[in-house]
Amino acid sequence: MTDLSEFIKRQQEIVETIERDSQQAYWDATVTGDSGALDRAAGLQASLDLCYSSVERRHELLATAEPLDESLARQRKILLDSFARAQMSPEAIYELSKRSMTVESIFANFRAKLKDVAVTDNDLKAVLRRSSDSSERREAWEASKVIGSTVEGELLDLVALRNREAQAAGYPDYYVMQIRLQELDEIELFRVLENVSRSLTPSFVEYKAGLDATLSARFGVTIDELRPWHYEDPFFQDAPSADSSLDDIFERADLERIASRFYQEIGLPIDHLLKRADLYERSGKSQHAFCMAVGRGTGDIRVACNLRGTARWMETLLHEFGHAVYDDLVDRDLPFFLRTYSHILTTEAIAEMMGRFVSNAAWLRAYAGVPAGQAAEIERQARAVSRGHLLVFTQWVQVMTQFERELYANPSQDLNKLWWDLVETHQRLKRPEGRNEPDWAAKIHLATAPAYYHNYLLGEMMASQILRTLRSTVAGGSEDRLVSDPAVGGWLAQHIFRPGSRYSWNDLIARATGEPLNPAYLVAEVID
Repeated sequence: MTDLSEFIKRQQEIVETIERDSQQAYWDATVTGDSGALDRAAGLQASLDLCYSSVERRHELLATAEPLDESLARQRKILLDSFARAQMSPEAIYELSKRSMTVESIFANFRAKLKDVAVTDNDLKAVLRRSSDSSERREAWEASKVIGSTVEGELLDLVALRNREAQAAGYPDYYVMQIRLQELDEIELFRVLENVSRSLTPSFVEYKAGLDATLSARFGVTIDELRPWHYEDPFFQDAPSADSSLDDIFERADLERIASRFYQEIGLPIDHLLKRADLYERSGKSQHAFCMAVGRGTGDIRVACNLRGTARWMETLLHEFGHAVYDDLVDRDLPFFLRTYSHILTTEAIAEMMGRFVSNAAWLRAYAGVPAGQAAEIERQARAVSRGHLLVFTQWVQVMTQFERELYANPSQDLNKLWWDLVETHQRLKRPEGRNEPDWAAKIHLATAPAYYHNYLLGEMMASQILRTLRSTVAGGSEDRLVSDPAVGGWLAQHIFRPGSRYSWNDLIARATGEPLNPAYLVAEVID
């Protein structure tokens, strides 16, 4: 019988260098858009996947005895999932990698046109944030969707290929396979998501009625005439900030300096991470923010953004460095395959939690220079924005998760209609009359982060649970301490970051907060 420790050691030797090189190549490709870098990234990703594709090695791993040692058992579980995910031919692996990177490069290099001028996503969102002209807003909104028709064919080919390989491995479709290999139960997952949505729907309906009344007055149209371009975000995935002064606060602020001060004060310094970051717009660079580690436990953590002076980009910067400090502080003495975050949702929880501080009154006073005399009004606005974000985002996640589940279950159906049916049901937006375009394909996550979106809402649930624990056990109920006490970072490092992937995600949450994931804390935070 194969010795498990020897198998793990050998697999690390096979994987470690290729994984690091693949991550470096992906970074180069996404921040430059260079075709040579894109080809190299696709090839290295395929090489990495091939490290787990051997049927013989998978059977060798399956033949090992379940160890009593918890660390070895956890590594065995992680490796079994990695091998299960990659059981396909080399040809299929290379095709998947090439097609995935092709779609990603289309998104990275695409620039919409507004009045025949190439513009960035930031430019389009600026129109939706500031313009009071319905025609101008509609033009910007429609321009933001053009990428959908550009990428639709490639994306559907990718869906078909993913499904083909998942079904060959014995799964109903690719989406089901991915959920199972994320240590999630599909039925339970959708039950939790739908229960949270249902609990918050009355509050969302009330919130949106107020928002619609405000927008109706602002744009001089009836509520019945409101359409998706009247909302600030092209997908209505976030609450508007136009009715608050939050954007004014950050318009001329040094976002990097603010983020540095905040993380330093809570005991999680990021200046060394800022030096490696790529934070501003550039031709060919991906317009979407992300964080990645190059190698495990190397300290080489990269953050990419396209900063402008808005509350949204301040939030995004804090969010991405939430991912970064997590990656940076995983215990580097852990075994290689445990030297990363516990689960996608746990790193999203930290990122979402950090991003929320932009609407925290104590944080705004301490780091954004809000005068004490304005604190009460800013606090009211901040709480309204935060609550609005969670209400809007919860319904948006229903659209994304249900659409993607159906996309893989039946990709030949009328996807344009499915998309707008879900938007109308959950977000209560009216579809534009006569429009029959693949607006769904404009959402980059469907192409580049498949079966991922549920982790954002699970992360929000975990963020609320962690915040509750931090407030009661570390900050003693003081919001000022919550945003400035180094004990906050110390607690996160000890209970969340350093354990890496030693524990399953729900075990990690239970160990840190005293109970498994409990959606009630998110619901209470919004309703209260």
